[in-house]
Amino acid sequence: MYYVSELLKDAGLSDGLANTLGIYISALLLATVFLLLPIFTIWVERKVAARFQNRVGPNRVGPFGLLQSIPDVVKLLGKELIFPRNVDRIPYLLSPILMVVSVIMMVAVVPLAPNIIGTDLSIGALYFIAISSLATIGVIMAGWGSNNKYALLGAFRTVAQLISYEIPLVFTLLVPVMLAGTMSMQKIVDFQGDNYWVFFYAPAAFFIFVLSNLGEVGRSPFDLIEAESELVAGFMIEYSGMAFAMFYLAEFLHAFLIGVFAATLFMGGWQGPFVQDVPALGILYLTAKAFFIYFLTMWVRLTLPRFRIDQMMAFNWKFLVPVSIVHLLITGFLWKALPEPDVTGNVFERLFNGEALLRMGVMFGISALLLVYSLRILRNAILRVREETTAKLREAYPAAHPTTAPAGD
Repeated sequence: MYYVSELLKDAGLSDGLANTLGIYISALLLATVFLLLPIFTIWVERKVAARFQNRVGPNRVGPFGLLQSIPDVVKLLGKELIFPRNVDRIPYLLSPILMVVSVIMMVAVVPLAPNIIGTDLSIGALYFIAISSLATIGVIMAGWGSNNKYALLGAFRTVAQLISYEIPLVFTLLVPVMLAGTMSMQKIVDFQGDNYWVFFYAPAAFFIFVLSNLGEVGRSPFDLIEAESELVAGFMIEYSGMAFAMFYLAEFLHAFLIGVFAATLFMGGWQGPFVQDVPALGILYLTAKAFFIYFLTMWVRLTLPRFRIDQMMAFNWKFLVPVSIVHLLITGFLWKALPEPDVTGNVFERLFNGEALLRMGVMFGISALLLVYSLRILRNAILRVREETTAKLREAYPAAHPTTAPAGD
């Protein structure tokens, strides 16, 4: 906004008019960039999925298939929007709009560079949680307005999933807020410039934050939102044409924003070498970090099978929620108990300060140990459930599950 306003002032506009137009033009540019971004990220996902599955992927339309998403968009624009019988048109049509708007509105508080941010709200972290929760309303509107029992059941299941996974998300979001002492996204990034990345203080919070976001977006292995074998296509089964495409757009954009917010909160955001001299480098650093995290989420999506609904909910309530609460309490205690280092001087003096290294090392080690120990408990619980299930199957179907191998010839 600052740069746009300055350009308008240089063009001869008054300060008030330049600032007002700067806000609207900046918002339009920011929304346009992120709305067009899924055209590229969809191609990235298709190419990465192809490599994971030993395929070629899109390779016909444009160089390396880069333009494949454009005919897909044209196809969706040409499809008819079919209204089911007795559909409630107002919530039915408002739902996909609300889903896209809720995702786009989150971008407003993302600091892209030292002086490039939509709006630096003092409650940016709270704004992120509040706006992301709007998707719950959109899902209910879609399920109810579709006049379809499978869509309504899918909406109920989706709302349960979204609300459940927001709880560990909030607890892990409190970690960078607590360490930085502010909910402003820009100030959280500034804190990581003066200290270490939050990731090095709390790696467990980073991984829980990413997993919780995956559950909230509904990406595999948490894609019970559209479990075709049980609910056809979930709450969006009655949508076609551009209405369906808007749900698709919201999902892919939200999936990429997982990387953007995780990089902002835990990996320094736009911080990087020479960024104070060339602020535009901040956009490059943030994009690189976001795509790295985005690749990790694609790796998870293409590796793990879909959970059952009971497994998904148990994973949240019995693992993510308790671990996130315990981790938050331990992190807060260590942050106050360990001596506070001197953060004055140049970047090398701050980062290689003995007290700073000690504080970071202790917090990183305990957080990593908590994560490893929790995963070990989870693994033992899974093995115990598997043994119990196998024993029940052997008892119910002894012929199909023999306890001893058949004798050879």
